[in-house]
This record gives sequence, C-alpha cells and structure tokens, in this order.
Amino acid sequence: MKINTIVNRYLLREMIPPFVMNTVFFTFVFLMAEMLKITDLIVNYGVSLLKVLLMLFYSTPFFLVFVIPMSIMLAVLLTFLRLSADNEIIALKTGGLNLYRLLPPVLLFCFIGCALTLLMSIYGLSWSRTSVNKLMLNIISSNLDIGLKDRTFNDSFAGMMLYVNEVDIKNDVLMDVFIEDKRTKDIVSTVVASRGKLFSNPGALVYHLRLYKGVINQVGLEDRTANTIKFDTYDLTLDLNKAVTNMGSRRHRSEMSLSDLRRHIKNAPQKNQKYYKSLLEFHKKFSIPFACFAVGLLAIPLGIQSKSARRSTGLVLGLIFFLIYYLLLSIGMVWGETGDYPPVVGMWAPNIIIGGLGIYLLIRTANEQPIHIGFLLTFVQRLTTRLHRKFSS
Repeated sequence: MKINTIVNRYLLREMIPPFVMNTVFFTFVFLMAEMLKITDLIVNYGVSLLKVLLMLFYSTPFFLVFVIPMSIMLAVLLTFLRLSADNEIIALKTGGLNLYRLLPPVLLFCFIGCALTLLMSIYGLSWSRTSVNKLMLNIISSNLDIGLKDRTFNDSFAGMMLYVNEVDIKNDVLMDVFIEDKRTKDIVSTVVASRGKLFSNPGALVYHLRLYKGVINQVGLEDRTANTIKFDTYDLTLDLNKAVTNMGSRRHRSEMSLSDLRRHIKNAPQKNQKYYKSLLEFHKKFSIPFACFAVGLLAIPLGIQSKSARRSTGLVLGLIFFLIYYLLLSIGMVWGETGDYPPVVGMWAPNIIIGGLGIYLLIRTANEQPIHIGFLLTFVQRLTTRLHRKFSS
C-alpha cells in the first residue's frame, strides 16, 4: 500500500505540469482568435490597454469550459506516453502493480478537472457574460462609433432606427445617414442626410448627432398628413438608455443559473425551439465537465499502446478523439434544438461513446491485448466521414 501511495503521488505530480502548460497554451490560442477585434479596438478606437486586458480576462471562462477537458486528456496522454517510452509501465507491472492500480490518481485528476469545468460552466459563464456586457457598454458609451457598423440597421436607441452607409472612425463622421424617428406620438419622421457628426456628452449615456444637407419626411398617422422639410443642419439626440435596458433584460441562456433554467423549462408554454435550447443548455452545463472522465480514461490506453507506434501518433489520436467528441456534441446540439431526439441524449451521448471506447481499450490494454493504432486511425477516418455526411445532409 505504501508503494502504491508513492506511485499515486508520482503520477499526480507527472500530470500537473503538462496540464498547466496545455491550459495556458490552448487558452492563449483561443484568445488569439479575439486579437484581431482587440487590435481594432486599440488602434482605431483608442480603447485603453486596461479595458482590453479586462475584456480578455472576462472572456476566459468561455474558453476554459472546453480547454480544461482537453488539457486533462492531453496531460494524462503525455504522462503515460512518457512512462511507456521510458519503460516505467513495465517496471511498475514487474513490481506487482497492474494497470487498474494506476487508475486512482488518474480518476482523482479527472475529478479535479471536472470540478473546475463545472465551476466555469455553472458560475463562470454567467459572471463572464455579465462582466463583458457591462464593460462593452462602458466602452460604447465612451466611443459610440464602436457600436455603429457600416450598412447595418441599429435599433439600440430609444424610438429610433439608424442606418449608416459608411463610418469614418478617425473624424467621427457618418456618411449617407438614414434615420426612422418614432419618438413623437402618431408621427413617423424619416431623415436622410449626406453626412453627420457625433458629439459626446461626458458622463451620460446620451450622444448628439448633427446632420448636414438632408431631408425630413414626416407622416402623421392620425390625420394622414405628409410634410417634407429640407435642412442644412439638423440636431438629434441619441439615447443609449434603451441599450442598457435591453442588455439587462435579455439574458443569454448560458448566463442563467440552474434555477433560472429549470424555471424557464418548467414554465415554457410549448415544446418549441426555445424550450429545447434551454434544455440543451441545462444538460450541457453538466455533460461537458463529466467529459473529463471520458477523455481521461481514453487517454490511458492510447498513451500506453502508442509505444509500439511513433510517439507522436498517440498525441495525434488524442486530439482527433477530442475533435470527434466536440463534433458529436455539436451534432447533438443541432439535432436537439429541433427536437429530433431528446436533448439529454444529444448532450450525454458523446460522453457515453468516448467513455465506453476508453473503458474497452483500457480493458484490452490491462489484459495485454494489443490495440492496433493503424486500425484506430482508419476507424476514426471512416467515422468522421460518416458523421460529416450526416451532418451536411
């Protein structure tokens, strides 16, 4: 038992460094996908570096939900690849320890990963999205032109619809402006101007828009009258308080707590797409964390058996199987949203498939039955092709 305790501690110490390295690496890779947007905020809009760093920090829980299970799998895989390559697995077997006696530290490691992912899934996502929304609102209130996009209808302002053909960021000038104004009761005003300029009101969620050389068309809904007014300059007030209200009232499903999701599912008037999406989100908060056990168990036989092939083959197989897990999860989400089959099946089937395969390969490895890596590669290729065809159709 004492030898076994030493071995357990040894395995845990071996898995921690690759887990930390993989977590940092994959988090950085995911954050790099946001760098183009962030660079645009710094260069074109003058957003401070502190706000950019806060935005990156607030975004990390979205990535960690998937990064932690992936890092768990690669950490276990790399550990057993090294033990196998250095013949330490053979030495442990010679000392009377079979493969099943090596499972406790791996299961404990997977449990820690599951707990961390569960924390990110249940609490981290809600905190992240709320924090990002507040930060973006703060940035937009200081730089309204961030929220204005070329050739896009914007209804964030109270009682107004704004369309801009081109936004000149450097000069804060809007080209070819179209506005539908419904702030006056029973009157709809349509404003068309060749250009406009924004003026901020520091400390308030209000902007002033000055339009140049345009036309105002007013339609009275009650008395059915129409007026046309030409102007050289025309001033409008843009109120961002509606955007604040919408941001507070419209909560994404990943923001909702478990009690909110249960209440939303229970009070759904009918089983439509919104109902199924809420049910998917509820099960996804648990199924992804428990994927740490499925991919962790699969990594053990892949790491041991890959000694007979090239060492990099096991690592490639590990990444491929995680991609297959994510593909199965995506398919489950697509089919689950439409109600083609129960969302609980779509969210938990990837864990059952990957975990079942891991247990099967683990038993074969413990019984000294070889796993043909080439056959696995062929099987993965065929499975991926079939899933892609089904998913495309």
